[in-house]
Amino acid sequence: MKYSDGGWLLKEGFEVKYAVHVYDVQQQADKLILYLPYSHVAHKGGTLDGGLLTMEVTTPHEDVIAIKTYNYKGIQKQNPHFEITKGLVEPVISEDETTYRYQAGKLALVITKGEDLTMSFYYQDRLLVQSFPRSKAYVVDPDGRPHISEQLSLGVGEKIYGLGERFTNFVKNGQSVDIWNADGGTGTEQAYKNIPFYLSNQGYGVFVNSPDNVSFEVGSEKVSRVQFSVPGEELEYYVIAGDTLKAVLGNYTDLTGKPALPPAWSFGLWLSTSFLTDYDEATVNSFVDGMMERDIPLEVFHFDCLWMREYEWCNFTWDERTFPDPINMLRRLKEKGLKICVWINPYIGQKSPLFDEGMAQGYFLKRGNGDVWQWDKWQAGMAIVDFTNPDAVAWYQGKLKTLLDMGVDCFKTDFGERIPTDAVYFDGSDPEKMHNYYAYLYNEVVFDLLVAEKGQQDAVVFARSASVGSQKFPVHWGGDSTSDYPSMAESLRAGLSFGLGGFGYWSHDISGFEAGADPDLYKRWTQFGLLSSHSRYHGSWQYKVPWLYGEEAVAVTRFFTKMKLRLMPYLQNQSVKTAASGVPMMRPMVLDFPEDIATHELDRQYMLGDGLLIAPIFNQTGQVQFYVPETAGDWLDYLTGKAYAPGKWYQETCDYFHLPMLVKPGTILIMGSNEKQAEYDYTKNIEVNLFNPQSNSSYQETICDTSGKVVATITCEMKGERLVVDNNDNLTGKFVLHLACEKLTYSLSAGKNQFLLTRTS
Repeated sequence: MKYSDGGWLLKEGFEVKYAVHVYDVQQQADKLILYLPYSHVAHKGGTLDGGLLTMEVTTPHEDVIAIKTYNYKGIQKQNPHFEITKGLVEPVISEDETTYRYQAGKLALVITKGEDLTMSFYYQDRLLVQSFPRSKAYVVDPDGRPHISEQLSLGVGEKIYGLGERFTNFVKNGQSVDIWNADGGTGTEQAYKNIPFYLSNQGYGVFVNSPDNVSFEVGSEKVSRVQFSVPGEELEYYVIAGDTLKAVLGNYTDLTGKPALPPAWSFGLWLSTSFLTDYDEATVNSFVDGMMERDIPLEVFHFDCLWMREYEWCNFTWDERTFPDPINMLRRLKEKGLKICVWINPYIGQKSPLFDEGMAQGYFLKRGNGDVWQWDKWQAGMAIVDFTNPDAVAWYQGKLKTLLDMGVDCFKTDFGERIPTDAVYFDGSDPEKMHNYYAYLYNEVVFDLLVAEKGQQDAVVFARSASVGSQKFPVHWGGDSTSDYPSMAESLRAGLSFGLGGFGYWSHDISGFEAGADPDLYKRWTQFGLLSSHSRYHGSWQYKVPWLYGEEAVAVTRFFTKMKLRLMPYLQNQSVKTAASGVPMMRPMVLDFPEDIATHELDRQYMLGDGLLIAPIFNQTGQVQFYVPETAGDWLDYLTGKAYAPGKWYQETCDYFHLPMLVKPGTILIMGSNEKQAEYDYTKNIEVNLFNPQSNSSYQETICDTSGKVVATITCEMKGERLVVDNNDNLTGKFVLHLACEKLTYSLSAGKNQFLLTRTS
């Protein structure tokens, strides 16, 4: 929300009062309360008729400081509220002649006592960010609605990232961002997944703890400030620090929830019917059998909307015209080794048999006069399930359980963004705040059912909408992209931004959703899609089976699908790390290499786990430019073996079986032997690859099983021209040493293996 008119004036109709100085302070055991009048108070008479802003300083977690400011305290607190996990932290509170100091772990806040109210956050005595005079404001907009606003400094060279899955520029400087979920596709400033948390390349993050419409001005009103505001009388935000950007993200997800570990099978290839295509059981079988006949491993088959009758979304009943025997159909598909996913949403069309049932029981959102809240967008006369009503939750879950009992394994939880702000909720929740928060409740309801019925190890959704904490319910995908290279690139930008909100797993519609892909785009997007954490072919009016795009598309799909399955020991290990840390599997280069300034704006390449750099190709020429970050030693291309010196830009031209897939020096990349499915024994017949180790250095990597348990450890130590590989877990397979000039292969024996490097060049 912009309220300034240049540097000196206010926009017409706005009234703004700024907190000026600290007039009084109360210190409690773990809290500092400061009273900040809107004008300078030099004597007691100045306390009349002026008002003041109250600020509470607390800490929910080590290295995190919470700032709550409010004008009127007596406003009723309405649901919903984000679920925040708070720990027991004993802050150190002190003061001297000029400042108050509040310290939580290694993060300290220093507040000035003088007339110029300034707040400075330090991490281990390094200044992170400041709030200067005239930054804390009570704003009344032209419609008479109050807001609380804050401004934090934006330093020279500082860059801001995150704020959810945003399709705009990866670096958010210069952008106005409203945290307001919307179904706007992937080509606008709107976003399906809005998260009021941003990360700075200066080593800190800021989380605004409100499900409301938080408005951010990132250097877009005052160019040296990040301004954020919320409607109402209260604003709470957390400044989050850590030793690294990854540690900051870890602290944020300690507060809002770690990503759940998705089942190992979910990393295999998903194939969809697509949205509005004509299909029946014969069509489905032709797709599944066609993949098998072409030796393309398929893990999950997804039925999109038209598994139900049109006009009746959702009725949770198979359309008998196209699927007359769904139970046996699902059984036959599962006998082919497939998991089954079906499309759902939280809306009930008026023609659905469930509409009368839900209306009679009071399971839908209502209008103020008690009517069911309805409209015609999407489905005629549709209602929206009220997930604040426990009986409605049980009713909805009961419908889904029937599908699970038939043989369905998971759900694509589509929609959840177009939630009205004039509805009445069962529990009295504020409808403005519920607009964003509804996505959390919706996916929680479905995910909890899957955990109860399938177990934590097999619970997974394919979700489009999200809010803070939704990372606990993976996986999410990027929404309705178009079938062109700009949309492919904007999808990647969005996924990288999304991951910086604590979301560990992300996917996208391979070859695009809207319009039609050509063979070139299909093959290039396939490379990108099979080197994402999760991989799904899906479209709107177009089938996405590879043989429709030519025999080379079939070969490309086969090649990258099988390669991903062989990578499963590595991917599963990275997935376990993500679930524990909150650091996403697919992540921007700046998260791993913040000390290398050249990585700070990169958004056309990414790290897939700790060891793989992926640079998708976004044009018909096959040309790709990419940057290799500063490290000790050369990076090696996994597909070609070519060495790349660090700290440089490169340009390559690649065929459809190649793209830059560089391995970080010192990486132990463990490959499996199974290229038919994603879930298998990752310790049998493995290939342990060590890439370009440095002399007199040691490296270690673990292997996790399909449940996420560490079952083996490999340690490699370079001692001059001798390599010691410790295989005390008696893994079977071979060991491959990748050097900049050659590749050496050895048999892997139990216990300690010692290899003398006999170089040929």
